[in-house]
Amino acid sequence: MISLGNCNLCPRQCGVDRSVSVGFCGAGAKARIALVSLHPWEEPCLVGEKGAGTVFFSYCNLRCCYCQNHAISHGGKGEEVTDERLAEIFCEQQARGAATLDLVTPTHYVPQIIHALELARENGFSLPVVYNSGAYDSVETIEALRGYVDIFLPDLKYVDGESAAEYSLAPDYFERAADAIRRMVAIAGPIQFDGSGRMIRGVLVRHLVLPGHRHESMKALDWLWQEFGNDIQISLMNQYTPMYRAAEHKGMNRKLTTFEYESVVDHAVGLGITNCYVQQGQTASEKFVPNFNGAGVKRI
Repeated sequence: MISLGNCNLCPRQCGVDRSVSVGFCGAGAKARIALVSLHPWEEPCLVGEKGAGTVFFSYCNLRCCYCQNHAISHGGKGEEVTDERLAEIFCEQQARGAATLDLVTPTHYVPQIIHALELARENGFSLPVVYNSGAYDSVETIEALRGYVDIFLPDLKYVDGESAAEYSLAPDYFERAADAIRRMVAIAGPIQFDGSGRMIRGVLVRHLVLPGHRHESMKALDWLWQEFGNDIQISLMNQYTPMYRAAEHKGMNRKLTTFEYESVVDHAVGLGITNCYVQQGQTASEKFVPNFNGAGVKRI
């Protein structure tokens, strides 16, 4: 059973009582939110006409040296909210016309999210719920989301333990992420779309190609294809931007080359992957980083 009293929500298994202390992620007993917005830059199947209804949670159980959202993921910028206010935020996103409720970096707040979803449903909330995580989740936490989450949107960041240790301080990342993604697929089942092309159920795995790591990206695709075939959607991203502390790591202080990205895309095609988004044009830019100004968090 997942618990905040002896926190076991992620593979770090800190075991702290979140009502009096914090573990590795830094999160306490209440959910902390940095931004509530309609976000147009998620995958097309998630945004609809007005955007995905993103709720950006503060703190994170990973320490990615290149994190674009480091002000909130590492620094904890944001406002604490009660479960009741969180439920109101979910309903407000629906009222704004959001295509989905997109919970961004939610792992360390799953008990609060489950309670808030129960409260929101009592007040007519019905949007597809997207669990947008780094995949460094415990299997028990993912299982607890059965019946609450419709779409799982995990990253698959690394396959090699050395990369995961150096860039995100999580040497066991792949093993834990693989178990979590398997459980996500078991819960959500094959991808489903409605008549307008909006995704309503399933798993969409994101993979950000890192500079100098195209062969690791290919190994990630090999694993996804062998495990799930075309039962999942994949999103291959070329938007790596050397931000935060990326310059402290050899080879990470540059953008991706066209050759690196296209070679990974070619590998996906060669495997037979068809359910795959690719990015075109100049997406590696700080202008795509949201302004975490607390909009939408407090009751107006």
